[in-house]
Amino acid sequence: MSPVRSLVVLDAPSNLGLRPPAPGTVPGCCKLAGALREQRVVQRLGALEGGVVVPPRYDRGDWQEGDGVFNAGALAAYTVRLADRVERHVRAGDLPVVLGGDCSIQLGASLALRRLGRYGLVAVDASADFRHPGNSERIGAAGGEEVALATGRGQDDLTDLEGLKPYLRDEDVRFFGIRDCFEEDRAELAELKIPTVTVGDLREWGADTLGRTTAQSFDAKELDGFWVHLDADVLDPSVMPAVDSPDPDGLMADELVALLRPLVGSPRCVGFNVTIYDPDLDPEGTAGALLADIVVAAFAQS
Repeated sequence: MSPVRSLVVLDAPSNLGLRPPAPGTVPGCCKLAGALREQRVVQRLGALEGGVVVPPRYDRGDWQEGDGVFNAGALAAYTVRLADRVERHVRAGDLPVVLGGDCSIQLGASLALRRLGRYGLVAVDASADFRHPGNSERIGAAGGEEVALATGRGQDDLTDLEGLKPYLRDEDVRFFGIRDCFEEDRAELAELKIPTVTVGDLREWGADTLGRTTAQSFDAKELDGFWVHLDADVLDPSVMPAVDSPDPDGLMADELVALLRPLVGSPRCVGFNVTIYDPDLDPEGTAGALLADIVVAAFAQS
């Protein structure tokens, strides 16, 4: 029987990887962690307090399209600092629950685990976040590029921190919840042999079954474990409108919990992060309350 691990909630309230929602404003997902804490997520999880990794100020300076990833220097520095904290908890045998932030915080986890060995990633996200110079001219927002960066695609100041490129191998990545309409993205992933499960696939095969099968797939002896990344935009906008890209035909809350529960409950899972929910877009707080409920339910193993 596997020993019980302590959950440790760690805030990573970075918005460095998103474009401004409007001129002169900054993305509000930096408030995600505070909003989930208001829902008492730490107490409800029975988790230890991990504190916060404070991000640099959001400032794109004189960046223009074609200049590469904006906030790259700040992102690189923040990735290393976040990796230091994640690594410490994983080494201690704890399971970090990281509250974002935008999806670029995933680079911190990927770098931390690369230092420790070979780990996989389960990305539960409406899109693959796989934009890179080989498939797009609109490079800039790391929050839509973090899996590409983690697999070594893009500029060296983000893909080769500490000389550890790539942080993830293509064959160790799994995608869940990608919208069925994103055919071009899915074609590239299929060519790279990166397993991708769309919303339609998930409903056909069953969320719980897929979660269990995927967790078991990481039992391969060459892998040391896996991390679970959750982007709130995987949910349907009818229940989660408070994201920067609310694409239709997403998962419902019960489907997401059924998928996550066997993943985060696996002894091979070493950590979890949640991203993209924007409290500025949720004045009544209902979407944030639902997201907190989902995270708590996912870790409530029966």
